[in-house]
Amino acid sequence: MTATGLKVYLLDVEGTVAPLSLVTGQLFPYARKHFDSFLRENITQDSVHRDLMMLKLERTQEQDPDAPSFDPPASRTDPGVVSMSPAKGVPLVLRYIFWLMDRDRKSTALKSLQGKIWRAGFEQGELKGTLFADVPAAFERWAKVGKVAIYSSGSVEAQQLLFRHSTYGDLTPLISGYFDTRIGPKSESASYAAIAARFAVAPANMLFFSDVVRELDAARAAGCATRLVAREGNAPVDPHGHASTPTLTGI
Repeated sequence: MTATGLKVYLLDVEGTVAPLSLVTGQLFPYARKHFDSFLRENITQDSVHRDLMMLKLERTQEQDPDAPSFDPPASRTDPGVVSMSPAKGVPLVLRYIFWLMDRDRKSTALKSLQGKIWRAGFEQGELKGTLFADVPAAFERWAKVGKVAIYSSGSVEAQQLLFRHSTYGDLTPLISGYFDTRIGPKSESASYAAIAARFAVAPANMLFFSDVVRELDAARAAGCATRLVAREGNAPVDPHGHASTPTLTGI
């Protein structure tokens, strides 16, 4: 496909536009450190309660018999009334949350909770969205001829925070869409077809960038163009026939 045929430039985050260390070295440790206090202080908020209900539903579908069980402490019969106290409920929730984090599970509910914690970190300047140096120019270049979009297992809220508080300033004006696992798993072709449909373009007019081959395989199965981003520091992989690039420069 020629560059002139592209209408949507869809990008993964970790290992593609941001170094792997952003998540493992900054975001995950920050969330883990603040999860306990965040839940105790916000357990009665409706948005947090919804995330916990979703987390509970995910737990009922868990295949691993070793997964910890929990009952959400934020079930309310009327505003301000909590059926289980945070002191009793939060440790049970945290046990399951940390179990998921230790296994890098792509839990939609977990990612939503993490995004809420990261918001405070970004807004207070304790976190910065570290990006590769070629990213801002690539986004500017593509935004002039098409749409730039992000597809990550991290929540949409977390994505927006990352690019709003990036090391290169606010890049959100260059981004036309954000997608997380609510659109579908990144390893399933239907997810990429759904994203193309959101932009009202044929999958062939969308180019997906990622450092994960199984994601690229799924995008290709949907009819999308693909590019394996082989950044320095990423683990070497078999490209499975996907075109490879070490940077976004020149694309």
